[in-house]
Amino acid sequence: MSETPNTQSAPITGDPLHRLAGLHKVATTFTGWDGAEQQVSEKTLRSVLTALGLAVDTEQDLLRSLAESETAAWKRPLPPTAVVRRGRPGAVPVHLPRDTAAKLRIRLEDGSELSLDWPAEADAELDVEGAVLARTQVPLPSGLPLGWHRLELEAGETRAASTLVVTPDRLDTADALQEQPAWGPQAQLYSLRSRRSWGIGDLTDLADLAAVVGADYNAGFVLINPLHAAEPVPPIEPSPYLPTTRRFFNPLYIRVEAVPEFAYLGDAQRKAAGEAARALYPANSSAEELNRDATYAAKLAVLRDVFAVERTPGRQRQFEAFKADAGQGLENFARWCALAEDLKPGAPEWNDATGPDSEYVLAQLPRLQDRIEFFKWLQWICDEQLENVQRAAKKAGMGIGIIHDLAVGVHPGGADAWMLRDVLTQGISVGAPPDMFNQRGQDWSQPPWHPGRLAESGYAAYRDMIRTILRHAGGIRVDHILGLFRLWWIPQDAESPGEGAYVYYDHEALIGILALEAQRAGAVVIGEDLGVFEPWVQEYLAERGVLGTSILWFEQTEDGPRAPEEYRVGALTSVNTHDLPPTAGYLAGEHVNLRESLGLLNRPVEEERRADTEAQEAVLAVLRERGLLPADASGQTAGQLEGEEVQRTVEALHRFVLQTPSVLLGVALADLVGEKKTQNQPGTADEYPNWRIPLSGPDGEAVLLEDLEHNERFRSLAALMQEGL
Repeated sequence: MSETPNTQSAPITGDPLHRLAGLHKVATTFTGWDGAEQQVSEKTLRSVLTALGLAVDTEQDLLRSLAESETAAWKRPLPPTAVVRRGRPGAVPVHLPRDTAAKLRIRLEDGSELSLDWPAEADAELDVEGAVLARTQVPLPSGLPLGWHRLELEAGETRAASTLVVTPDRLDTADALQEQPAWGPQAQLYSLRSRRSWGIGDLTDLADLAAVVGADYNAGFVLINPLHAAEPVPPIEPSPYLPTTRRFFNPLYIRVEAVPEFAYLGDAQRKAAGEAARALYPANSSAEELNRDATYAAKLAVLRDVFAVERTPGRQRQFEAFKADAGQGLENFARWCALAEDLKPGAPEWNDATGPDSEYVLAQLPRLQDRIEFFKWLQWICDEQLENVQRAAKKAGMGIGIIHDLAVGVHPGGADAWMLRDVLTQGISVGAPPDMFNQRGQDWSQPPWHPGRLAESGYAAYRDMIRTILRHAGGIRVDHILGLFRLWWIPQDAESPGEGAYVYYDHEALIGILALEAQRAGAVVIGEDLGVFEPWVQEYLAERGVLGTSILWFEQTEDGPRAPEEYRVGALTSVNTHDLPPTAGYLAGEHVNLRESLGLLNRPVEEERRADTEAQEAVLAVLRERGLLPADASGQTAGQLEGEEVQRTVEALHRFVLQTPSVLLGVALADLVGEKKTQNQPGTADEYPNWRIPLSGPDGEAVLLEDLEHNERFRSLAALMQEGL
């Protein structure tokens, strides 16, 4: 059992500003990258508290906000949402006038009801504005079923209700992996093309990749980049980690010819579709930057024709069922897509289109109805093709199948920022404090969840997002899972990203809901827990059944590289990450060369290369000590490796990974084919073509899906992973 800070019961001390920050879980200090404690400025604290909806402009405002915050929980009979663990003792605090008894019942998800016993005594009292209120801890039954329930209260004329979420004490979907660990490729789907792709890898390509590695090499999963939706029409954001929404999917990945209605296009439309596809086929074999806009524009033109094809009664009923299941969330997203297509960014009408139900939007609905229906249809087609992908993976023998990636946040001008503004925080973006690589800090330009309003909403948007992603998946990787514990908030008026503060979230609720939805979907959860975190966090995640992330180059102890047997069991372990070059490029020092060319180094390049060479050599020395590399290779530094020596070293590093006890082992698809170029260079936008690098071999030539079975590097490394497990 891990020890976690109890921020709600910790004493709140200091001047009124710091006391108010403490009540709202805004940290007033943080540990800098040099290990020293840093103070958050008064300006930043005031800006963050203002974004949380608190008045702090004057001393009078501040004192009033403090008084209201200290009594806010007492003024409401029930908390907005209660999240408990199944099988553990739990209670709900009820606040009522002294000597008042109440009737409480739980309306379970299945429609049945349970009555709760009212305790004989309250556990605390407080005088609030002249009235004495009592707090009574009402015990909950220990055998409550997992799920989303409703807690209802009656006390005289008082009526109240709140959401009650019963979550697994521990997610057990990864337990079987301890007996039989699994390996799988980690792929950037857009970069993996076949001869039938339209210049960008698609969902049929993903199904084929899963079939190949599952059936031929006993892979248990394929981990892919986020497939979240980008802009509804070109130009679209290339980064899969800056989507417009995290709930819905990107139609860019649709295989147009796989839509059943495609077969019934008219002759002229079929001819146009064929011409569009053939015009993009040459791009599949090109090693030049990927052109998402050209592909998406061509697909949308054909998909509009396919959408117009009359569906069979059965197909139409399936579409209607999908819409009904997705509910108002899909309707709102489709409204935003139709408006975004119609208005374009920066149009003055956006000032009136403030939300899905604003007067301006409602007036436009008749005119935009067909477009709204089209964007709903695109999501249905994505859903169908994602279902086919997971089915193909399971048929190929994969125990897990497809693992989706969940981005940290969304574009500030996107659909979620528009639809979910009630539970997102305005005037704030998230990022990271200064570190040795980014001495000004990082601003990711994404609005964070508002902790209080998210709880007030019953965490519905968060739940729906996770539920949709896991609908046809075997797992989810949560990028920067540390953000479910705390996020670095940067006010819009900050002069640099370093002028922020950590805001803490109810991790028990967020991790619990994640575990609940994963348990119901039968999916594993992987948390990307790299970077700066509080010591108890990894222990807590392990306790809840959430796997961690281990990257070979980053696994260090005071004595040097971590021995493989010391790696975590509950983790996805791999040699590298998409924020580094593929292993062949890393060994060649490409990450140093790239950062030098972009002016991102914080010290002279010679010093940086020397430090990098020493770090790599320390790892390679361990490989030689363990017989994974020949002893006579010690005279060469990593950057001097050539040809077959590079492949031999890449495979030796993966043999090292195979010696760890980790239940999941990932291999970058780029490593499987000998690619050298990195997909993403942190700290850049347009300075480097992030997320636009096609899958290529060491010779710089594009590698297609059909080439994999004849690719010696791929076959050798995939067979090594298969045999190692």
